[in-house]
Order: sequence, then C-alpha cells, then structure tokens
Amino acid sequence: MDSEKETLAKESIKMMMDMILLCATLALSLFFWVTSLVMSSFYGTLQPVSPWRWLSSILLPVVVTLRALKRRSLDRSGALGALLVGFVLTMANYSFFSALLTFYITSSRLTRWGGAKKKKIDAEYKEGGQRNWVQVFCNGGVPTELALLYMIEVGPGEIPVDFSKQYSASWMCLSLLGALACSAGDTWASEVGPVLSQSRPRLITTWKEVPTGTNGGVTPVGLVASLLGGTVVGVAYFITQLLTVPDLHLSDPQWPIVVYGGVAGLVGSLLDSFLGAHMQYSGFDSSIGKVVSYESATTQWICGKPILDNNAVNLFSTVLIALVLPGLAWGMWPR
Repeated sequence: MDSEKETLAKESIKMMMDMILLCATLALSLFFWVTSLVMSSFYGTLQPVSPWRWLSSILLPVVVTLRALKRRSLDRSGALGALLVGFVLTMANYSFFSALLTFYITSSRLTRWGGAKKKKIDAEYKEGGQRNWVQVFCNGGVPTELALLYMIEVGPGEIPVDFSKQYSASWMCLSLLGALACSAGDTWASEVGPVLSQSRPRLITTWKEVPTGTNGGVTPVGLVASLLGGTVVGVAYFITQLLTVPDLHLSDPQWPIVVYGGVAGLVGSLLDSFLGAHMQYSGFDSSIGKVVSYESATTQWICGKPILDNNAVNLFSTVLIALVLPGLAWGMWPR
C-alpha cells in the first residue's frame, strides 16, 4: 500500500513539474513575442516573430533535451549546449531543426547499438555515448552560426533553395545542411562500420590494413553507412520543405537536397578520415589490446601525429564541408 502511494506521489510530482515547465515555456514565448513586437515598431525594419514560432523554438528543444538527459545521451553541460543549438536552429528554420533532430536521434541510437562489440575495441568507449558541451558545439557550432547569419539575411522562416532568387540564403541553407550531414555521415560510419564490417579497415592514406578503431581507417560498410547517414538528414530537410514552404513549385527543384545530403555525408566522412590519419595519433597498446590516442612504453605507432583530437577533427571537417560544398552545388543545381 505504501509503495502504491509513493508511486502515485512521484507521478503527481512529475505531472506538476511538466505543467510548470509548459507554463514557463508559454510565458517565455509570449515575453519574446512582445519583445519582438516592440523592437519591430522601434526600428521599423524588423519583422515580428509569431508567438507560435517562439513557443516551438523553446518547447521542442526543451522536450528533446530532457529526453536526452533521461536516456543519458547528454550530460548536463551537453544539455545546455543542445538547448542553445536547438533554439537557434528551430527559430531560424524548421527544416534546420528537422535535420538536426534526425542527426541526433539516429546518431544516439547507433551509438548504443552494438555496445558490447564496441567496448572490446574502443579504449574510450562510454556507456550510452554520453556527450558533453564540447562535442555538442563541435557538431552543432557551425550550424548555429550559419542559422544566425541566415536570420540576419532573411529573418526567421522557411524558404526554398533557389540560387536565382535567394543566393546568399540558399547558400547558407545548403552550408548548414552540409555540416549536419557531414556530422551524421561520420557518426554513422564510425558506429556502423566496426560492428558490421567483416574485413579490417584500410588506412585512407596508404590503403594498408590497420586495426579496428584506427583514426583514418575506412571500410566499405562504413562508407555506405556515411552515405546513408547524410541522405537521411537530407530526406528530413526535404520533407520539411514540402510541408512548410508555400508555392514550392515556383522555385528551383528541391529533390537535389536529398542527393546533396548524401554527398555531404560521404565526402565529410572521407575528409574526417583523411584529417584523422594525419593529425590524430593512433597507436596499438599491447597492454590492453586496443587502439589508443596516446603514446606510451607499450604503444606501437600506427599513423598520425598528436595535433588534434577527435572533436577538433569533426569541427574542421564540418567547416570545410560548409565552405566548399554549397559552391559546387550552385554550379550543378538543376534550374
């Protein structure tokens, strides 16, 4: 009987907390809406943002982040970083948020998948793949900056990718999508490859076989996974475009977004592997029988130099993809 009362009490407290969170979110969204109205009337050139966009920009990231904390996908610092990234991307463009959400959900599930095998080969394996603020910003920092630039350029809202009408904004959309697809492609490759690949990876610079877990090692399974990861993010972006952008038929075709996402995932994964092979130290530690990123008396060098860690390599990869790939897409986009 006491246990039933305790359970009911916990459920009541949880319900009250959810109600408090919802009320606080509504109040905050209304406050931001009133602020945007005042700013727009004061400056005259700014367009006020609807209260529904404020609400969704706060509520959706909060719900996703709380779930991530509960499932231990993020630690507290990572949750705060994710809230900021999610708020900015959702405020800017719902397609940005759907791409981000797809990357997060698929990557989190794949990180947990095959944990027993990954634990045997990865010296830095963490149960549940809990991410901190550094990892969040290395993957989400570039998209956040691009989303802010996008809002400065055209304001919050959804637009089609159309270089002839909105060159700068279209460039930023594809740049942001490329950064997220790059992160997804690299994550899918690193999480799927070691579990499903039946062959040892080959170093991308020399094509010699290396132990599983070596920075710069690639497998056919991992490359296919990176292509699929980027494509899935592109599909999420494309579907949101279809649902939210009015008069889409008057713009350039949007289906290349899916192809672009897949290319960004594959090329981003290859670029990440190339940087990792050169700028991340990889050595085989005979005392534990695993590939490690540090030098020691029991470690035999495989490749790379101790210049960057994995987070920095991820950041550099997303920056390069975000800078280069939209220009190539502009030259090949059907009109």
